[in-house]
Amino acid sequence: MISMKQKIIYISSILVAGLLFSSLANAQDNLTIIGSIESVPAELDMRQLQAVLKGEKMRWDDGVKVKIALMKTNTPVGTITSDKIYNMTGNELNKYFLALVFQGKVKAPAFFNSESELEAYISQTPGAIGVVQNTGNDQVKIVVVDGKKQI
Repeated sequence: MISMKQKIIYISSILVAGLLFSSLANAQDNLTIIGSIESVPAELDMRQLQAVLKGEKMRWDDGVKVKIALMKTNTPVGTITSDKIYNMTGNELNKYFLALVFQGKVKAPAFFNSESELEAYISQTPGAIGVVQNTGNDQVKIVVVDGKKQI
């Protein structure tokens, strides 16, 4: 027979393990916004970021065209980006941009299979902005969103 003390310890252990797992899962869902050294501002608020990434803001303050770079929506980072920034599924995001491109409102984002390819594109493309999980690339600028380096 299990004592009350053993039950409490067991239940507490399960709760602590659940909290740790939840924290690790949430840490993996963090995104970092990166931009080209030229033109992309060092700070944006979430509303501004969403306007840029949805194609509603097409030029930076200095007149340079915004170029959106995203991970493909079938990648883990692409799935998280679709959900956290666009509040859409990957398929919905693809359809969203397809409709805008078809209407002639925006140029399609550049989609990538790897974060290193996305970072290389941003480092070489004035006005480019994109989403990764982590970066150690000093050729891109980390854009602070709502006072945070990760969202």
